[in-house]
Amino acid sequence: MRQLRFLCIEDDALNRRVLSDMLNVAGAVTDECVNGEDGLAQLDAKEFDCVLVDLRMPGMDGHTVIERIRGRGDAKARLPIVVITAEGSGPGTVRCLHSGADRVLGKPVVMDELFKCIGEILGAGGALVM
Repeated sequence: MRQLRFLCIEDDALNRRVLSDMLNVAGAVTDECVNGEDGLAQLDAKEFDCVLVDLRMPGMDGHTVIERIRGRGDAKARLPIVVITAEGSGPGTVRCLHSGADRVLGKPVVMDELFKCIGEILGAGGALVM
């Protein structure tokens, strides 16, 4: 089985580490970026299966990152995008989905919810497994 590769765009070091550790448990590889600009540069340089992005970051926010990814003229424009946010549900979630996100997960992220979400959007039988 091919190892999944994730791009995690999150300005908070602890949140990046937690997400990476969770995905590593499932055997995935995670590239970490501290802001939207670096994330988009990584996306240009490497192949990924899914993007995890925070909404509130200095400089380019998560909505802009999503819109830039969706506006690409290549296959990467269709990459699954999961927003990881402390904003919770409501209008923020709706805006994320309108921006092009596939799913929105609230912080703190629960590993089972993360695996289920990613499994569903990647078509991995409904869940990632450890």
